[in-house]
Amino acid sequence: YELAEKLVDIEDAFQQWRFKHMYTVQRIIGNKMGTGGSSGVSFLKKALDVSFFPELFALRTDL
Repeated sequence: YELAEKLVDIEDAFQQWRFKHMYTVQRIIGNKMGTGGSSGVSFLKKALDVSFFPELFALRTDL
């Protein structure tokens, strides 16, 4: 149980970083192409939907 909670904490912290990064990029370069050649903000917005541990969240739903 404790390991699962730590993994969820890691996911939460990374999601917060992803959001802050996306917002910062939007403020700095707007909707231009990303500096790494990606589609920029739209790519980062899609990344917000990616979960490292979807099984842990599915398990919570099932309980």
